[in-house]
Amino acid sequence: MRGLLIKFMIVLFGLVAGGTASANEKATEEQAVAFVKKGVEYYKKNGKEKALAAFSDPNGEFVKGELYFFVYGANGDGIVLAHGQNQKMIGKQLLDMKDVDGVYLIREANKIAVSPEGKGWVSYKWPNSITKALEAKKSYIERVGDIWIGCGIYK
Repeated sequence: MRGLLIKFMIVLFGLVAGGTASANEKATEEQAVAFVKKGVEYYKKNGKEKALAAFSDPNGEFVKGELYFFVYGANGDGIVLAHGQNQKMIGKQLLDMKDVDGVYLIREANKIAVSPEGKGWVSYKWPNSITKALEAKKSYIERVGDIWIGCGIYK
């Protein structure tokens, strides 16, 4: 019986340690792009209203660790339409928001979104919501309809 209990504790410890390690792993560029593409398809299939609600649900399928969406209109007004980690940002005008180095990240992201290609990367520094440290961040932006969806990774 004691041997069975020890084996159970080892397995349990392995599951807990394994879960913690994977939660702390940094996302990759490929994962961010695939995540945004999933959001684009969801938007096309379900429409703007349902998509924005889903993208803003912190417990939904569009928030996975450090991967979450921030969504703006492609009209360039800088108003947050959806945010997967901070619903208090929805409706705020953030066009003039800068990082610590003076990068106007929303302006830069919007330039990418309204470019002929309609997609690309923007780099800036941002507080990591998981570690709370200021880190270099790179976000993939893609326009769909009259919005653009962004999702970033920490480097």
